[in-house]
Amino acid sequence: MIIAPSILSADFGKLSDEVNMLNTSVCDWIHCDIMDGVFVPNLSFGIPVLQSIKRCATKPLDVHLMIVQPERYIQTFKDAGADILTVHIEASPHLHRTLSHIKNVGLKAGVAINPHTTTEQIYDILYLADLVCVMSVNPGFGGQEFITHTFKKVEKLKNKILQESFNTLVEVDGGVNQDNAALLKKAGADVLVAGSFVFTSPNPIQTIASLKQNLY
Repeated sequence: MIIAPSILSADFGKLSDEVNMLNTSVCDWIHCDIMDGVFVPNLSFGIPVLQSIKRCATKPLDVHLMIVQPERYIQTFKDAGADILTVHIEASPHLHRTLSHIKNVGLKAGVAINPHTTTEQIYDILYLADLVCVMSVNPGFGGQEFITHTFKKVEKLKNKILQESFNTLVEVDGGVNQDNAALLKKAGADVLVAGSFVFTSPNPIQTIASLKQNLY
């Protein structure tokens, strides 16, 4: 199981300390949510902050673009330090072209689907996707309640990936905690994004280790 703590829930007043904490933990990736206030009703951070995170990080940056016209910024985010770049199908009318561009610049390409979007809508581009991010909350804010229908979506998506013999990873983003981590793994999730559950815990390093070891 790949664990990708969401830096959006960190204390930005001591960002370098938070990134260094993740560096010393057993997490695999650092998940970075980029929000534009248009595609989602919230603003997060942009290129300068991402560059600062990259300077401190020893783990790959899993960059999740919740923005309109993400195809305009692929090279920009590569230059800023992204290792994995995920765009939303709902914001990408030319998704095949966008994913191809991401891969052509040397990044891993991901596609995210909102809770109302069916898995069938991405079947035709699964062969291009290194990762599918299944949103288990409505995107835009941290700390939301997990949508339980996600279990069925993950299972259905995983079965399709296995059926087609693709190497696509299934990522779940939103409301991940000790109550659903093992169930998500059982359903077929490969990557768990956890934000507030990690950063508000008394011992984030131990919380990450417990998710990694599936102790819950």
